[in-house]
Amino acid sequence: MPVESQNVSSARKTLSLLALALGTFAIGTSEFASMGIIQLFSASLGVSVTEATGAVTAYAFGVIVGAPVITLAAARVNRRTLLLALMALFVVGNILSALASGLGYFSIARFISGLPQGAYFGAGAMIASHILGASNAGKAFAVVMAGLTVSTIFGSPIATFLGQTFGWRETYLAISAIGLAALAAIFAMVPRSKALDGVSVLQELSALRRGAVWAVLASAAIGVGSIFAVYAFIGPFVTDLAQLDPSLIAVALALFGIGMTVGNSIGGRIADKDPVRGVVIGFGSALGVLAVLALGAASPVILFPGLFGVGATMMIAIPSIQVRMTRFAPEAPSLVGAMTLAALNLANAVGAEGGAAAIELGFGLSSAIWAGFALTAIGLAMFLISTMRR
Repeated sequence: MPVESQNVSSARKTLSLLALALGTFAIGTSEFASMGIIQLFSASLGVSVTEATGAVTAYAFGVIVGAPVITLAAARVNRRTLLLALMALFVVGNILSALASGLGYFSIARFISGLPQGAYFGAGAMIASHILGASNAGKAFAVVMAGLTVSTIFGSPIATFLGQTFGWRETYLAISAIGLAALAAIFAMVPRSKALDGVSVLQELSALRRGAVWAVLASAAIGVGSIFAVYAFIGPFVTDLAQLDPSLIAVALALFGIGMTVGNSIGGRIADKDPVRGVVIGFGSALGVLAVLALGAASPVILFPGLFGVGATMMIAIPSIQVRMTRFAPEAPSLVGAMTLAALNLANAVGAEGGAAAIELGFGLSSAIWAGFALTAIGLAMFLISTMRR
């Protein structure tokens, strides 16, 4: 007999949420670790760091493609069952990443690794909302995102350390092991419930007929790009711009992750009260931090607090983006959750490629931060215009 959510103890609900967060922790570690070890696998595969950015972009496009395709293809599948299948695919993608022999094969493996992410966050947010109650959609999404933000504190720095100590291939094998642990935890802890059954494809697709949904997606895909314009080049910022020891890359990654975790927690609270305010506060304060960081990143006194600030301010906006999406299309929670993650990973591609392009044009490493500043300014303007029109 299925176990319904209302009959599950408080402790079991907590364990269920932790299981969901462990899955996003594995996903986040896989995504962000690639940026921390980009100098390692680029050297091993015989390409430049900017060329190796293509593998980071391939992962992001995997998310962009997988979010709508998998969510719609599995529209009627129970969300718990879907999560298990998605984590299995994630493990396979990371094993293939560890075995890749060239940049082309590695990029394909990263694309496969990214396919489950958007659908996982969409289904996971639906399960978390079911557990916490529909009125706490912002907190529910923040719980699911918490695994990702914590991965930037512990997962990515530890993975970077593993890569520097044992090799970048071992990093992806370790990530695969975390994915297997998450799969087991979801199987054991997330309750079976008919309330988590899927809906028709047409019901999910109804969200895509709303212009307001596309407006929020567009502003997120552009505005959040600054996170990745900065994060993709944290290693070079530390070693080349600030002239610090490579061992401090892990510290920089952890500070960025702590900022993201703090911002996510604050953003989850604001989102349930006033999501418009949450986006404006997040994007607006990020612009100030980005400007200071771009001007003073060569100094550790500016670099490290600035990395914390970028992570914190941008993450304040993200739960509000999800809640805004859900309010525009409440009948399609899985698809809007997946599309939110797709937009964030389009931001990943736009930010990383924008930062790389600025550097390639000869404007210096700090130009990647200015590229992020421009993206967030455009995203904020788009959001304000679309909000005022409504």
